[in-house]
Parts: sequence; structure tokens; C-alpha cells
Amino acid sequence: MRRRDLLSVLAGAGVTGLAGCLGGGSGGSGSTTTEADSGESTDTADGTGQTGDLPLVVDTIEAQGSTAGEVRVPVEGTPTVLDLFATWCAPCVAQMESLRSLHDEFGDDVAFVSVTNERLGGGLTMDDIKNWWSEHDGSWTVGHDPESQLMRAVRANGLPYLVVFDADGSISWTHRGLASEENLRAAIEDVR
Repeated sequence: MRRRDLLSVLAGAGVTGLAGCLGGGSGGSGSTTTEADSGESTDTADGTGQTGDLPLVVDTIEAQGSTAGEVRVPVEGTPTVLDLFATWCAPCVAQMESLRSLHDEFGDDVAFVSVTNERLGGGLTMDDIKNWWSEHDGSWTVGHDPESQLMRAVRANGLPYLVVFDADGSISWTHRGLASEENLRAAIEDVR
């Protein structure tokens, strides 16, 4: 096992163990926790569906299903699923399975954008992110936000963190931690 793979497994195990502690474990008004999910779901990031920092433009990566350039988040005029992830995050790997399935199901009607905020250096390269993306069969837009602007804008307090936006760009659903495919599908269907 390569050193990086071993470190990923160890870091993922640590993050998984601490996932309930990230962000204090409580949401704002309108928060709900479901039995099907280990994370936290909220109807909106701030109770109104709006944040002052969105939309944001994020650099995209030349990778499987993604081209280098920029993407506006949320994507203008279309429902958008935003997935905030990291290559060291074990639950993020598990989340990719439901994201792939739902992208196959809704991909023509809904924009999918996954974004990592990992900083390059210290052993992490852009090729590492591209390889992780390919290994986990990502086939939609993947972005890089090393300044964590998106995490701040949607008030993400852990990884993975999912946000579903309606076609007008309002946040309709958020989820910290591993979300069930069923709950994410329902959130997407609510904005289609």
C-alpha cells in the first residue's frame, strides 16, 4: 500500500469518527436530522434559501467528465447539486456512489458540480486530485477552491457536504456527512 493511500485511510477513519463533532452537531432553524442519514439535513443554509456570497465562480479541472475553465455555482437557470469533498475523506468516497447514480438519472436536467478545497503542496498535486476523480468514476464537473469560498458561502461545516439549489439559485437543501441516495434523490426531485 502506498504511503498516500495509507494516510488517506487513516485520515478518513479519523474524520469519520469526528464527523458528528464537526460544526457542533446542530443546525440553524429549519434543521432536521433523518434516521436514514448519519449527517445533518437542513432546508436552507440560513433559513431563507439565500446567501449573500453566491453565486461564485470556481476554477474547474481537466479530468474525466470535466474541462479546465470556470463554473458558476450555482449554475445559472438550472437546478444544481453541489458536492464539497476531499480526496482524504472516506465518506466522500462512499458519497460518490450515489452521486454517480443520480448523475446518470438526472444529468440532463440537473447540473452536478463537485469541488475540493484542498491546497496543493505537501505531497498533494493536481494529478492526485485528477487520479482520485478517475478512480471513483466522477463524470461531471469537478472544481478546485483552495480558498474555501464555497464552503464559507454555504456554511459547510464538514465533509462531504451537499447543497441542492433550485433553478433560481436558492438553496433548497443541505446535508453534512454521508447522505442516502434516497434523500438526495428526493431533494433533487423537489427542485426539478
